[in-house]
Amino acid sequence: MLATFLSLLCACQKHGEGNQNSNSLLSHTRLLSLRDSGGVSIAVVADPWAKEKTLATYVLVPDTVPATVQLPEGTVVHTPLRRAVLTSSIHAALLLRLGVADAIAGMTDTAYVVSSDIRRLLRSGKVTDVGSSVNPDAERIKQTHADALFLSPMENAGQNNLARLGIPLIQCADYMEVSPLARAEWMRFYGRLFGCADSADSLFREVERAYETLCQKVRTHNAPRPTVFCDLPLSGTWYEPGGQSTMGQYLADAGADYLWSDRAESGSLPLDFEAVYARAARADFWLVKYGSAATLTYESMLRDDSRFRRFRAWQERRIWSCNSLKVPFYEETPFFPHLLLGELIRIFHPGLLPEAPNRYYLPL
Repeated sequence: MLATFLSLLCACQKHGEGNQNSNSLLSHTRLLSLRDSGGVSIAVVADPWAKEKTLATYVLVPDTVPATVQLPEGTVVHTPLRRAVLTSSIHAALLLRLGVADAIAGMTDTAYVVSSDIRRLLRSGKVTDVGSSVNPDAERIKQTHADALFLSPMENAGQNNLARLGIPLIQCADYMEVSPLARAEWMRFYGRLFGCADSADSLFREVERAYETLCQKVRTHNAPRPTVFCDLPLSGTWYEPGGQSTMGQYLADAGADYLWSDRAESGSLPLDFEAVYARAARADFWLVKYGSAATLTYESMLRDDSRFRRFRAWQERRIWSCNSLKVPFYEETPFFPHLLLGELIRIFHPGLLPEAPNRYYLPL
C-alpha cells in the first residue's frame, strides 16, 4: 500500500527501524503491528522497555462481525468505540481531525489544554474531567460509561486500579516511537478503533507524502547544514535530545547538523553547562522549547544565567523558541509532523520553501 514511498523512506529515516513484522499493514512503526484477519483487526503493541516482549494485544471486532465468530487471543475491543476516556490531548486533537470527537467521553489534565478547538469541546460540557493523567479518577471514569480508556504507558507503572474498571485499556505507546512518521502512523490503529479506518489511512498517506516530499527537497538542496543545539538547563542539568530521538530525526531531515547526532540514545542526554558549551559555543542556531506564562527573551535568559551570552547563537540573535503553553505544539505535531518539519526547514534554509508564518518556533 505504501510501496511507492519506500525509496524515499530509506533516505529520510536515519535510523530506519520500521516495522519488522512483514504481515503488518504498517511500514514505519517499531512498537506497533497491525493486520486484518477474518473480518477483525489485530494490533500488537510491543513493550518499549523490554525487547521481544509484548505490552498488549488487541482484537478489534466491528459490530458487523457475528458473535459466533471464533476470535484470536487478545483483549477484545468492540468497534467503533462510542465513548472513550483519553489521558492525552494529543489523541483528542487527532479524533477532532478524524471527525469522531463525539466519542470523547472524558479527558485528564484539562487545565493544560492549549488547542482552541479542544478547549471549545471541553466548554461544551460533553467531556468529563477525570483528573490527572498520572492518577486518573477511576470513579469519574466509571460514571462516563466509557467503552475504553486510553493510557500512555510508563515503565513499571501500576494500572491495577484502572484494570478493575472492566473496560479495555488502550496502551498508547506512540510517544515512545523514535521517528516522526512512526508516531504519526499510529493514527491508522486509532482510526480502526473509532470506525474510521479509511479516513485515518487516507490522512496518514497525506501526512507521509508531505513529510517525505519535504525530505526530498532538503536532500536535493545541496546546501551547507547549519549546526544546531536545543533547549535550556533545568535545575542545573541540560537535557539535549539523543541523536536517535524524534527531535534528532527532525533536525536531520530538516537539513541541520545536530551537534549530538553521534549519540545513539533515543531519549534525552543529561549534560552540564560546560559539556554543552564545549560543543555548542559556535553553533549557528539554538532551538528552545519551554512552557511558561512569561515570554522568554534574550534579557530574561541572562537573568537565569549570564553565561548564555557566551554562545554565538545568543550574540547573533539566532535563537528560536517554542512556548508550549501558548501554541499547540504537543497537540498537533505528533500526528502531523510535516508541519514542524516545514518550519524547521524554513529556519535552517530560508528561501527553500514558500514563505509561511511559523506556528511553533518563533524568533526570540
